[in-house]
Amino acid sequence: MTGGEVAGILVAVFWAILVSFLAVVLVRLAQVLKATTKLVADVTEQAVPLLADASTTVRSARTQIDRVDAIASDVQEVTSNASALSSTVASTFGGPLVKVAAFGYGVRRALGRNDGAATGRDPQKTSRRSVIVGRTVPAARRRKQKG
Repeated sequence: MTGGEVAGILVAVFWAILVSFLAVVLVRLAQVLKATTKLVADVTEQAVPLLADASTTVRSARTQIDRVDAIASDVQEVTSNASALSSTVASTFGGPLVKVAAFGYGVRRALGRNDGAATGRDPQKTSRRSVIVGRTVPAARRRKQKG
């Protein structure tokens, strides 16, 4: 065997090892591609029903939001009507009620003064006491109140 033949055999062996290595890599790559294809198919099978359910849920939510919007606008209208009714009632009955109350107060005051005159008490001589928060009564007045 000459040097050229040995070199040829070495190149052939190296070439066979390289081709075997590439064949193993290609087989592994084919397995990875099959697993990826299966995974994508499984995800697609599960994602399509989920997307359909999500779409149905979004439609239902939109319908409910439309209903809530209608209810909110009705409540706003009722509130404005109640406010208008309240102001109408206040303006219609408020003035006369205040006048009646003032008249009643005046009648009570007038009758109260007449009762004092009928019993012989002079309304000018009746002492009126007022309470002032935070003030103390002088000592001379305290003695009069106790005795």
